[in-house]
Amino acid sequence: MTENLNSNGMSIAPGVVDTIIAIAVEEVDGVASVGHNAAQTLRSAMFGKQARGGIETEVLPDGKLDITLHLDVRYGYVLPDLAAKVRQSVGDALLVQVGIEVANVDIYVDGISFDQN
Repeated sequence: MTENLNSNGMSIAPGVVDTIIAIAVEEVDGVASVGHNAAQTLRSAMFGKQARGGIETEVLPDGKLDITLHLDVRYGYVLPDLAAKVRQSVGDALLVQVGIEVANVDIYVDGISFDQN
């Protein structure tokens, strides 16, 4: 999402929505990281900003969000159950915090982490 989103008389910057999504996803037990890869880590180090490369959002004509997430997950979790928890967490966070409804959350598991910390 490259433009501001309007919800309940507020204009919300795309970075705010991405941050809310990232925090909601990272709070789900079993998620190791959101979209971290070598290119993103390098970009973050060079520019001193936390990158949100694993999150793509699109505002649909009805005002709802279509979200695509790229995740690394921890070994040992049932992926369909984990994906359902991520979808619920993201939908709840956006609705409660900024009043935005989510139409769809597509989840791509890009890697599995064997570190249980």
